[in-house]
Amino acid sequence: MKKAFLSIAIFTIVLMSSAEVTAQKFAKVDVSPMDAASFPNNWKESNKLVKIIYSRPQLKGRTLDKLAPIDKVWRTGANEAAEITFYKDVTFGGKEVKAGTYTLFTIPTEGDWTVILSNQKNIWGAYFYDMKEDVVRVNGKMSKSEDSIESFSIVFEGEEESAMMYLGWANTIISVPVKG
Repeated sequence: MKKAFLSIAIFTIVLMSSAEVTAQKFAKVDVSPMDAASFPNNWKESNKLVKIIYSRPQLKGRTLDKLAPIDKVWRTGANEAAEITFYKDVTFGGKEVKAGTYTLFTIPTEGDWTVILSNQKNIWGAYFYDMKEDVVRVNGKMSKSEDSIESFSIVFEGEEESAMMYLGWANTIISVPVKG
């Protein structure tokens, strides 16, 4: 009986130690977590007009122009450049855009921002941004928020086939109309 118990105990210890050795190593939580915004934004509505996947950097005591420099192409978020998908042909900022997935870049300024849709895909940051890949450049109208927005955020608001995309960070809000 003692031999059987000892054998089971050794077998259990071997199993547990091998599980520890082969266990998956998970990465720590990203400091700029990935998020998505879509229109319609109701999760029950599967017939979307647009969806954007982006990462959400935080101010953490820094200024907006330190993180999204004035007059320089910005990835519109953190980490990988933001990707926007239109599920049907749309007008984006008043310009026609075919259904498809594009990379979203912006050029921050003291006033209205330039918002860019690019054919570049799977790009980290804006380090390899290539103007020759631009699909459209539109004006993103700037307004000010009374409250500071700590984490960069994107949201869509609207009705039926007409939405406004809002990019918000610090006290800056950039808006671009999207119509199906």
